[in-house]
Amino acid sequence: MSDWASIALRFGLYLDLMLLFGVALFGLYSLKGRERVSGTVLPFRSLVKGTSALGVLVSVASMVMMASSMSGESDFAELRPHIDIMVFETDVGLACVVRIIALIVGGLAVIPLQRAPGLSLSVAAIAGGVALASLVWNGHGAMDEGSRRFWHFATDILHLLAAGAWLGALVALAWMARLDTLKTEERIRLLARAITRFGSVGASIVVVISVTGVVNYLFIVGPKLEDVYLSTYGALLITKVVLFAGMLVLAAFNRFHFGPSLQRSLRKDQYQAVANSLRRSVWVELSAAVLIVGLVAWLGTLSPEMAIASLNEKTP
Repeated sequence: MSDWASIALRFGLYLDLMLLFGVALFGLYSLKGRERVSGTVLPFRSLVKGTSALGVLVSVASMVMMASSMSGESDFAELRPHIDIMVFETDVGLACVVRIIALIVGGLAVIPLQRAPGLSLSVAAIAGGVALASLVWNGHGAMDEGSRRFWHFATDILHLLAAGAWLGALVALAWMARLDTLKTEERIRLLARAITRFGSVGASIVVVISVTGVVNYLFIVGPKLEDVYLSTYGALLITKVVLFAGMLVLAAFNRFHFGPSLQRSLRKDQYQAVANSLRRSVWVELSAAVLIVGLVAWLGTLSPEMAIASLNEKTP
């Protein structure tokens, strides 16, 4: 499997599973009652079914390509035994099976969405969380052993879930802030309330991402700075941190400026300008989040130790 094909599959899987988990979770803490019914505020049914189905397809494709890369076989008849071995005899294969089962459960969870939206979104969020957590077996933590492996996995899972919650919320807010939906005072109030609620949850998300990000760095690289930052791995990591810092600034601005401004503008019937500014801010933040997911997919294919060793060999 080529490096770029691997990165593309990882990127698609990360993005898809984060959306499944994050959007379903957003519906639970930001909306209430009949607002959670698909189509009332957000198209939960199509989002959950679409991300679940796509997640299954990408998971299967990733497993097939991984087996092909490790065995050197391209003919499916010759590749089949290697796929069986990977699925039934490796941790990565078991994680993939668990992921696919969770995604099927998540897709089926939206069947009773109209009658029991809270229960459906709860099941979809849990299934999405399990599927997202399964990706840690494809990461750097899989190379650890013993208690170190356990704590590395736990940190990775928390990091992924927090990132998924943030990304899903941004997609939901971007959908709610669309120009064609903000035509009534009720919709504006709903958006302002969702921003306020996400702001409260977002504070915890930022803390979890920041702490687990630092811990993950120490697990993967250790207390090294100079050598790492001079490598490709380091350059990508710095870019990720810069984008994350930019997202923090935008998130704070949305929470403490645009949210209250939107509430005040309702009293003056001048909410359109504020809503437009908020929409642009959310889209910029969402774009940064997607870029970060792409960087994470790329970083997952690199070894910092090999990058440092290669850099030292080139240094006279």
